[in-house]
Amino acid sequence: MRSALTRIDPVWLVLFGIASVQLGASFAKDLFALSTPTATAWLRLCFASLIFLTFARPRLRGRRPREWVIVLGYGLALAGMNWAIYASFARIPIGVAVTVEFLGPLAVAVAGSRRPRDLIWVGLAGLGVALLGLQPVEADWVGLGLAVLAGALWAGYILLAGPTGRHFEGVSGVTVASVVGAVLLAPAALMFGDPVFSPHVLGVALAVGLLSSVIPYGFEMVALRRMRPGLFGILMSLEPAAAALFALVLLGENLSIVECAAMACVIFASIGAARSADTSTPVARD
Repeated sequence: MRSALTRIDPVWLVLFGIASVQLGASFAKDLFALSTPTATAWLRLCFASLIFLTFARPRLRGRRPREWVIVLGYGLALAGMNWAIYASFARIPIGVAVTVEFLGPLAVAVAGSRRPRDLIWVGLAGLGVALLGLQPVEADWVGLGLAVLAGALWAGYILLAGPTGRHFEGVSGVTVASVVGAVLLAPAALMFGDPVFSPHVLGVALAVGLLSSVIPYGFEMVALRRMRPGLFGILMSLEPAAAALFALVLLGENLSIVECAAMACVIFASIGAARSADTSTPVARD
């Protein structure tokens, strides 16, 4: 399969990955009528772990304590950001949640810069967030706060991606992280998440695991071998718009003019930051 993917333009692979993630997000939110965000996030991690384990056999013996600390942190960030963004989806439109969440990768992109012009992107992103608080209807600050938390955990996930990749070969790092995340989230999902194990819920959760984790990760791994990181970051900046489009088509979620303006600010800030940074730090998946 990997050889077949290498024949596809890497730009298309990234775009297909973005579409896959946001299609999975809309499927996940639609499942909240039967399950809860916590249970849905847990089932996604469980199915993603099972699928990853069919392709990878991570070496666990002989690992140093430092390696375990890194991959455990990676798994904690993965589980946390999955739960936080799904909990945010339950309260606010997906497009708004992903827009706010994207502040995490944006912060990573500009954190190491000393160029004054990069402050423009910070200010533009800040303007976008400020606009969300200026809507004629009262903002759901809990939902927005959960999206901020998801963004912060996404930033941590990105920072841990490099060290994890250096110690765990191929997809074994994300495989171990997915298993760790599933284990960490299991108590909350089983005790408070009220998971529903009907065939329909399990089938949709399996699709979400494939669409939101396995497919995009595989596509992006292949694409990044043939693409400048800066271009990858620019393409990833389309995530909020893709999220809003799929939520509109599949869930009927309309965004106000103010929300669209806020999204545009964050998208342009992300594109600018990606063009300025052009580093090897991947904008890893949530």
